[in-house]
Amino acid sequence: MAPAVSLTPATLPKPRPAPTDVSTPIDAWISSFATYLKTPDSKSVSSLFLADGFWRDHLCLSWDYKTAETPAKIHELLSSGRITSISLSRSHAVTATPVDFAGQVPAITAFVDVKTTMGNGQGIVKLLEDLDGEGKGVWKAYTMFTALKELDKFPERVGRNRPVGVSHGANKTRRNWKERRADEVEFVDSQPVVLIVGAGQGGLVAAARLKMIGIQALIIDKNERVGDNWRKRYHQLVLHDPVNYDHLPYINFPTCWPKFTPKDKLGDWFESYASSLELNVWTSSTIADSSWDPKTNTWSVTVTRPSGTRVLQPRHLIIATGHSGEPNMPTFPGMDTFKGDVLCHSSGFPGAKMEGGEKRKAVVVGCCNSGHDIAQDYYEKGYDVTIVQRSTTYVMTSENGLDVLLKGLYDEDGPASVEDADMILMSSPVRVFKRNQIAVTEAIDKRDKHINDALVAAGFKLDKGPHGCGFFMKYMERGGGYYLDVGASALIGSGAIKLKQGHEITKIVPDGVEFDDGSKLAADEIVFATGYANMKTTAAKILGEDAVKGVEDVWGIGEDTGELRGMWKRVGERNLYFMGGNLGFTRWFSRGLALGIAASEGGLM
Repeated sequence: MAPAVSLTPATLPKPRPAPTDVSTPIDAWISSFATYLKTPDSKSVSSLFLADGFWRDHLCLSWDYKTAETPAKIHELLSSGRITSISLSRSHAVTATPVDFAGQVPAITAFVDVKTTMGNGQGIVKLLEDLDGEGKGVWKAYTMFTALKELDKFPERVGRNRPVGVSHGANKTRRNWKERRADEVEFVDSQPVVLIVGAGQGGLVAAARLKMIGIQALIIDKNERVGDNWRKRYHQLVLHDPVNYDHLPYINFPTCWPKFTPKDKLGDWFESYASSLELNVWTSSTIADSSWDPKTNTWSVTVTRPSGTRVLQPRHLIIATGHSGEPNMPTFPGMDTFKGDVLCHSSGFPGAKMEGGEKRKAVVVGCCNSGHDIAQDYYEKGYDVTIVQRSTTYVMTSENGLDVLLKGLYDEDGPASVEDADMILMSSPVRVFKRNQIAVTEAIDKRDKHINDALVAAGFKLDKGPHGCGFFMKYMERGGGYYLDVGASALIGSGAIKLKQGHEITKIVPDGVEFDDGSKLAADEIVFATGYANMKTTAAKILGEDAVKGVEDVWGIGEDTGELRGMWKRVGERNLYFMGGNLGFTRWFSRGLALGIAASEGGLM
């Protein structure tokens, strides 16, 4: 199992003028690649790719997410023989698009259609001119990205393939849609092929993707309603990323939807989404017992619900409880002596009291999104609030940061199709993406200088993420350690929210918190916004420790693949899958997860 690593950013190619002819080089490259597919050899792949070229692949060349660097590694990746042809996409123009944030390295960029031995995909190739020893320019691929979109055996039931919805003609036993749906949801005469634990964004979009390719799935969730996983979170929670980035597959948010979605509104949308797409969901349901039979490749899962107990026998089991695991709840001496009203993890924080806050003191331990949001909530209710920062935090304002990060992709000026935006975002191998994020982070820092300067003056410790690569790479490599500022930073900078920095808590006393420097903070309420453990912890809690034996840790970049570890694919020796991430990640990777399961069901693996 590959350990997580902090990948070194790729080297930036030298600046160059924009190409004057984009058609001739790309046509020649496509033709040369077709020749390579007929007689593949390492020498010819070297004529197609730069010495520091990349091929990033999502399931066209294997049933994994992989990135190969250098022609030799690319040739090795292509040796699966699964790609049979690549052609220019007729629905996308060939352009000269920079591969760097500063726009100094324009590449001939083309969407391509990919045909594999099992289905169809799409890709994006970016060509740069490589000068040979005689000074002659040869156009080679700097990056290639390919993603499987559809299996021949499992076409998506959309557009011309949409279901009829009714059986016309005389039939005395004919049942209407509502009756059929009731039987389908209850699996009256059948078993779900896939059981999904969790009805958040991960579970819902996984079920949607599976349904559209004809694979029956059942979601179970411990909450009373779909969307409660968001409704029950802290009072002031609003998504920190914009609506254009958050669309779910098959149904986009309306064009009148607010830029930043409030938690309760999102919960209601999830409930509507599940209903509109006819997803099978059992709420108020939990797993009482589970086991795996290696002889039949089948799970046996006992589900407890209000109507009684049901034993299900799915062939695949998806843990869709978010990419985080159980809450990290530290323990300190004296915790049982605290006389205040709240001593819990942020996941259980209901919101600051609406009245009487001006007479109360609150301490929030933790300086990522939740910690800042909760501290701001306390401040707005009149509390005397202190936030405790034990290490460094990457901070960018939501307004300035996201305008730079997502500009031209997930905004009103972006591609007409969110799928095109996803393709463009994913088309950069992680090392290339990471290199560009250094410049992105510097640009954001310039916009946020007044906020950051005030934070530093107040004693707040900032970082710039791994290798100075900011928010996205902290999210991918660590899954935390950042704050997308929506107001709390100015309050900390001005002293309205007090700060305790760089000291560890030694014990909890009846009326507050004591630190290793001998100081004490008085408190009526304490909240530990201290993050979450690995997602495996939740799987072990639900399924038992045996189910996760041999399963690599979830999240972080794998050393062997250059991709996120343990996610959206079969892991371990059982048909077990982890599904999680923000709305954008779950939208993209849900397709690959569904196709992987379909490949298993269709005997393609």
